[in-house]
Amino acid sequence: MKTVKTTLAVLATAAALGASSFVQAGATLDAVKKKGFVQCGISDGLPGFSYADEKGNYLGLDVDVCRAMAAALFGDASKVRYSPLTAKERFTALQSGEVDVLSRNTTWTSSRDASLGLNFAGVNYYDGQGFLVNKKLGVTSAKQLDGATVCIQAGTTTELNAADYFRANGMSFTPITYDTSDESAKSLESGRCDVLTSDQSQLYAQRIKLGSPGDYVVLPEVISKEPLGPVVRHGDDEWFDIVKWSLFAMLNAEEMGVTSANVDEMLKTPKNPDVARLLGVEGEYGKELNLPKDWAVQIVKQVGNYGESFSRNVGAGSELEIERGLNALWTNGGLQYAPPVR
Repeated sequence: MKTVKTTLAVLATAAALGASSFVQAGATLDAVKKKGFVQCGISDGLPGFSYADEKGNYLGLDVDVCRAMAAALFGDASKVRYSPLTAKERFTALQSGEVDVLSRNTTWTSSRDASLGLNFAGVNYYDGQGFLVNKKLGVTSAKQLDGATVCIQAGTTTELNAADYFRANGMSFTPITYDTSDESAKSLESGRCDVLTSDQSQLYAQRIKLGSPGDYVVLPEVISKEPLGPVVRHGDDEWFDIVKWSLFAMLNAEEMGVTSANVDEMLKTPKNPDVARLLGVEGEYGKELNLPKDWAVQIVKQVGNYGESFSRNVGAGSELEIERGLNALWTNGGLQYAPPVR
């Protein structure tokens, strides 16, 4: 999800409290090692990305990024503690040091990168804003929504994107904002609004939580670019490197055909030099990242490669059944591409 109001709120807080009140990020890696776990900021309940199952276990594509960091650093993907955060809370939680990393369907934008003191550590899901409607509304295109009442989550730039889209197409709309995505979805279901707008991934996730998911459809229009990925504070390049290379390892493993099922076998006799470097058989690439030699092995063994995580959480093996689309590897016509380990 996206934010404009949150940006201003965090900047106002920084000005009021003074720069010294914010945690100095340079000590993040040492602090994480000392306490023995990663404190990961996630969404407050988004199926497929970060949510708790009936047993209280956290699951999702964003959760797997957190687990990958723990697997790389500690050799144990379970060494993560989770902080569910609303869109309005997330940046303050990261800035203040309440969390070590934010892995919460958060869009990479210039203002967040430059003015909030944050670094985005890659993209784990390429998304775009769309519209969810009840089929009984009788529309098949967003261009038929003139005069609609639109549910929007507060603390995001969703409203700005919607306003731009309606204005560009000569249409009017009435926004109704809510603090959580669940409240927005419930309002659509109750008929208080005609349409729910958000990132398409969130629309698919919210649809399966409705009483009759089959009554609702995501319209075809995608009105924005929303590259979603993990975020850290400025100031600790060593921690920044671990976060981004944990994600890159999952992507490179998929590209090389290394899976949770075959990683042990490939480790014994890696025929491909790239595989040998990724798995720590050749070189000292883990040491350069302040990680154990088998850091990538532990990620793949315990969490899986990117394709496995995608399928399990949001793709063909999940309730959402989202197609890979832009999130396919670059070798398969998508945008997912990781720098090499070498």
